[in-house]
Amino acid sequence: MSFCEKCIVTGLVQGVFYRAVTKEQAEKLGVTGYVKNIPEGHVEVLICGQAEPVGHLKAWLWDGPEQAHVSNVKCELVDDIEVPKSFEIK
Repeated sequence: MSFCEKCIVTGLVQGVFYRAVTKEQAEKLGVTGYVKNIPEGHVEVLICGQAEPVGHLKAWLWDGPEQAHVSNVKCELVDDIEVPKSFEIK
């Protein structure tokens, strides 16, 4: 069964290719959704798919690209959302 989670990633995550590398990881895992910078200096990630690949991407968010320094990842289930057909950078 497919589901979606929205995660907020905090730390040094903007200006370090976090969005581009997250998209690469998401496509490797076969999940859909998006990644985008948000004004607070954080990154928002929507991950949709099966439990195992969603879990793998959520775990990877703690690492990010080499230049990133992640201090926290907070995720919550999202209901009543149209599941995206691909993974994109917004």
